[in-house]
Amino acid sequence: MRKLLVALAALMLAPGAFAQNVKIGIVAFISGPAAAPFGVPAKNSADFVIDELNGGKVPAPYNKKGFGGATLETVIVDEAGTTTTQVTEFRNLVQKHNVDLVIGYISSGNCLAIAPVAEELKKFTNFFDCGTPRIFEDASYKYVFRTSSTATKDSVGAALYVKDVKPSIKSIAGLNQNYAWGQDSWSDFELAMKVLMPNIEVKTSQMPKLFAGQYNAEISALLGAGADVIHSSFWDGDLEALILQGGPRGLMQKSMTILTTGETVMHKLGNQIPDGTVLGARGPFGPYAPNNRYNQWFAQGFEKRFNAPPNYASYQMAQAILGVKLAWEKAQDAAGGKRPTNEQVGAALENMTFEGPGGAVKMALGKGHQAIMETAYGTTKLVNGKLTLVNVKRYPAEKVNPPEGMKSADWIKSGFKPQ
Repeated sequence: MRKLLVALAALMLAPGAFAQNVKIGIVAFISGPAAAPFGVPAKNSADFVIDELNGGKVPAPYNKKGFGGATLETVIVDEAGTTTTQVTEFRNLVQKHNVDLVIGYISSGNCLAIAPVAEELKKFTNFFDCGTPRIFEDASYKYVFRTSSTATKDSVGAALYVKDVKPSIKSIAGLNQNYAWGQDSWSDFELAMKVLMPNIEVKTSQMPKLFAGQYNAEISALLGAGADVIHSSFWDGDLEALILQGGPRGLMQKSMTILTTGETVMHKLGNQIPDGTVLGARGPFGPYAPNNRYNQWFAQGFEKRFNAPPNYASYQMAQAILGVKLAWEKAQDAAGGKRPTNEQVGAALENMTFEGPGGAVKMALGKGHQAIMETAYGTTKLVNGKLTLVNVKRYPAEKVNPPEGMKSADWIKSGFKPQ
């Protein structure tokens, strides 16, 4: 009996033996307006990717089971509610659920509120979606990362696309929600257009209340203004309402309309989106994703499981998990096979470049804590009743993201020269 106990003790001390599970806090909108377009697709992505990792079914270098051989388990948190609620929930994840790390957050307000708390609690946290550039432009963090690009890329990419496909443009207009996301998106686009085309005229900027639902007055104002291009960062029900209310009135035919998050509704609305509408996907995701082995695995597997293609929120969640996995295993190898600390995982992720379903992800900003990626835009065209994208143009990551140490607004004002 004593020999058996000694043998078991030796086995338990062996590297990797009886590896403790890795517990991940996953945070996304499971209820509320942001659930359908972003939160649920992201949560579905987490479920799929983690199941695939636990089964060792992901293409190399992600083919080792779980994280370094340890099985992954998740604690899911609904992001709905106030920032105060989310800070409380984050503390619960760390102090009650004892998660090893946290991956989450769609709302920029939540990311800004969580970042200092993650630093206080010394808990590795990876933001998978929120767009504000302020997180790493206004502060420096040791435990906080973001494996997706900021919203600066969306607006600069949109401006470059407009100039490329409509070089004779003389005027622009905007229709954006009256809160930080809409205001910042329009401000960056307007400024970028003025840099690219100094004589551009701004006809009107409509800023209705978030989730107003009815936009007949704003559409009338836009039709009356007759701008060459209309920019909108609308999302969810507001985006659907704009298409369903503006399309029949000829808004998209009169003015080229660029929808920076339009990819999220292309499968739902399909042929109801008028020809000539420009759709963005907040990066090289969905229809703009590369034909690499990671996208083949992810897109096909996701659609088979959920009977719907993954949207950009799904892609961002997938690459967030895969990036952390690589960092975890790099840190584990450096530690001689021992379970890595949060500090070691963070150090491994700093300045890393990795490949995911959306292509190359470069942790190039925020002292290696903030990712940059390329972006793409395309124009809708119905072919035999099916929505397709034509005139797709891609912009390298270095052309649509500021260089290290420079704020996005200052970079745009200076002419947003490529890095």
